[in-house]
Amino acid sequence: MEFLQTEEPDIKKPIIIAAMQDMGNVGSIAINFINKNLDTKKFRTAKTPYPTFVVDNGGYVDLPNESWQYRYTEDLIVFGGGTGQPQENQELNELCQDVIDVAKKYSAKFIYTLGGFHTNRALDNNPKTFVTSTSKDLTKHMQTLGIETTPQRSLITGFNGLILGFAKQNNIQGIGMYGELNHPEIPQYRAAISIIKTLEKLTFRKLGDTSKLELMAQEIEKEFQN
Repeated sequence: MEFLQTEEPDIKKPIIIAAMQDMGNVGSIAINFINKNLDTKKFRTAKTPYPTFVVDNGGYVDLPNESWQYRYTEDLIVFGGGTGQPQENQELNELCQDVIDVAKKYSAKFIYTLGGFHTNRALDNNPKTFVTSTSKDLTKHMQTLGIETTPQRSLITGFNGLILGFAKQNNIQGIGMYGELNHPEIPQYRAAISIIKTLEKLTFRKLGDTSKLELMAQEIEKEFQN
């Protein structure tokens, strides 16, 4: 991985929200929404030097721009979004470690990550967000707030799970938020909305009007039904 610092933000003890594209694009939808609504500013870029795929434009190919941004606003660092995530374990580990290094540099005490939770339950346009955390005590606190925790033992792969492991190894508290979805192959805007609402509750800050995401969910459903 290659890392380029373009600015030195004046922030102290921020929370970090870090997520990459996953099933249903949930992580990217939420990250891109937060960046747009909070008007965050780029200060660092992570880029993979080796493409993991090419884009066939119907007779000719282009190389993807596989890079991810660190952005900031007051008391908040937002990382990820975009498209894809590293497919090689070494690159994925390097990326997680860089997020941890940035967290330590700015004395961040908390990391949130976001993603999808595949379920067979009929959602009726009202998906839940399940959380898991880096400690039993933190999980118990979430339960006292009426927030549901992940229902069973499972493996969480990719950046949106692994970053919690890196946080725990480095004594940084972290919470993973995973929105329910039935169809991981299509963008899941309502799962992202559910996560955003839960994140607002836990961080005591408004992240923006989600009505446009709701409209996009309705459009996707029309296309899927047809």
